[in-house]
Amino acid sequence: MGCCLRFALFTLASALAAGPAFATTYFVTVAGLGGEPDYETRFALLATDTDKILRGVGGTDRVIETLKGAEATKAKMTAVLGKIASDAKAQDVFILMMIGHGTFDGAEYKFNLPGPDISGAELAAALNRIPATRQLVVDMTSASGGVTAALKKDGRTVITATKNGTEKNATLFARYWVEALRDPAADSDKNEVVSALEAFRYAQTKTAAFFTEQKRIATEHAQLEDTQRAAAFPLVRYGNAALVVKDPAKQALVAKKEDIENKIDALKYQKDLMAPDDYKRQIGALLLELARTQEQIEK
Repeated sequence: MGCCLRFALFTLASALAAGPAFATTYFVTVAGLGGEPDYETRFALLATDTDKILRGVGGTDRVIETLKGAEATKAKMTAVLGKIASDAKAQDVFILMMIGHGTFDGAEYKFNLPGPDISGAELAAALNRIPATRQLVVDMTSASGGVTAALKKDGRTVITATKNGTEKNATLFARYWVEALRDPAADSDKNEVVSALEAFRYAQTKTAAFFTEQKRIATEHAQLEDTQRAAAFPLVRYGNAALVVKDPAKQALVAKKEDIENKIDALKYQKDLMAPDDYKRQIGALLLELARTQEQIEK
């Protein structure tokens, strides 16, 4: 390959990774219903974690909206998406991350929220009004594979935690997706940028490893349709932000956090074999320890 062609390809790849000039990236993270208090707490923690990671990498070219708990309603979610639809421009970038539970009845997917749920068709209608031509939707709920057909559109990359709407167990994918946003190990090409494809592969690998280590049949299989487009879709740029997890003291805390999360996920799979009070006591203690460890990481 001639040097001029190599340079041209390198320039094109760099431009794709950097994104359009003068573009604003809109991040929306929504943590929906959990069905049980321990799930509600976990989903809210993941949303809070995501918000802090995104704000921690800095930059004035981003708008970050996070909905969780009682405020994560259909009305609030559609209002946030509507505001972005009125503010965003074609050259901007839009990213939606959904954490929680979803349902699929064979025809329609719904994201479970306090009050009325939002359907895949309703979500697609709201997203279609956003003029940003580069969009990423990461649906990390159970049954999330059931939304793919509704959200399919040119310029929109869709990632789901499950391969279809029939994988209905609570998913692990969200945990590892959020972890990919902070862990420099997710940056496989070492360019200090974690792309959607890198985050997907990181979370997919970690999810599969969990089921293998626990000697359990995998109940979720994450899906990504367009790897080429996802590879050119930057999520976070590290640089100085990576120093947080390169600090030896912080590394120990991050390792502790991962160990606690492994214990929480393993405990959930043993729930049906445990006395309710015993499960409640153990999950409560682990969630409290998780929250305290997260606070120490952020100091």
